[in-house]
Amino acid sequence: MIRLLFLLLTLPLFLTNPSSAQPFKLPTNNRENLATDGGAERFYVGVAGKPWTSGQFGCVRSGGNQLHEGLDIRPIERDKRGEPKDIARCVANGTVAYVNTRSGLSNYGNYIVVRHQINRIEVFTLYAHLASIIPQLKSGSNVSQGDPLGVVGRTSNTRQRITLDRAHLHFEINFMANAKYSQWHASRMVGTRNDHGTFNGRNLLGIDPSEVLRNQPPSSPSFDLARHLGTFPELCRVLVRKSSVDWVKRNPGAVRSNPNASRDSIAGWELALGFNGVPLHATPRTRSELTKISNDLLSVNSEVAQAHPCGKLVVCRGQLWSLTSKGTHQLDLLGF
Repeated sequence: MIRLLFLLLTLPLFLTNPSSAQPFKLPTNNRENLATDGGAERFYVGVAGKPWTSGQFGCVRSGGNQLHEGLDIRPIERDKRGEPKDIARCVANGTVAYVNTRSGLSNYGNYIVVRHQINRIEVFTLYAHLASIIPQLKSGSNVSQGDPLGVVGRTSNTRQRITLDRAHLHFEINFMANAKYSQWHASRMVGTRNDHGTFNGRNLLGIDPSEVLRNQPPSSPSFDLARHLGTFPELCRVLVRKSSVDWVKRNPGAVRSNPNASRDSIAGWELALGFNGVPLHATPRTRSELTKISNDLLSVNSEVAQAHPCGKLVVCRGQLWSLTSKGTHQLDLLGF
């Protein structure tokens, strides 16, 4: 049965129906060219007192030590009071997964999460700080590319409110670490609140939306998300010593082949992680392969670790790399 599952997971990607994938569209009418400094400055909203670059994805805040997991997109239309009028629109066909209208429960304020299936990969887009959300949108609602989701705004529960001049859409492209997050949180984070269930921020791991938006074919209806993930720099490879891993089951398009696993039973999974812990692809490992491996941290790309100090998943002591407590936490969540 496990060998059959492996064969199904690793079907060549060219068997995937190309029409099942489509390029992501920009989530607002701000169409500035992200490839130019002038265009990027008109596209991004930076943190108060900081340049526009602090509105990008990545280690762009607190001197590189704070992760920003999305894009802060500048509005281009305002009403007489100066509030944004821009409409946040769904970037790809999908299903509403979560709606939060209790802005006081999140530093994202009012936000909506949409689930998409692209190239046999489950991906979530998140639209935050909305002034309002379309009332009829509920969890389970089907949405099409370009459908309105809400009005861009500045809602948040942060101590320092988002000022009128910094109103923006915070937009993310995420992967869910584990669909059993609520159980994991109750078991591992005893005594801490979980106001958003499976859609707790710890469980949503982002990739750079600007890279996705820039690297899509301009006129092609298809976009190979799995192949695109393979171009992302890997921070490390880790081993989950379980035959069944939730992330793998939900993302068969990101599974790579291992000839040994087609002959022997799968006993674990090797995951390639980006600097913030997002899985990029998975490779099955057999029991005989696992007996030769003592450390669950298999490799580290030191250049990626140094270039992205906000990841904080691995640390080098002397010449030996190891997982930090945050990295151990992340591996435990992925394997739960």
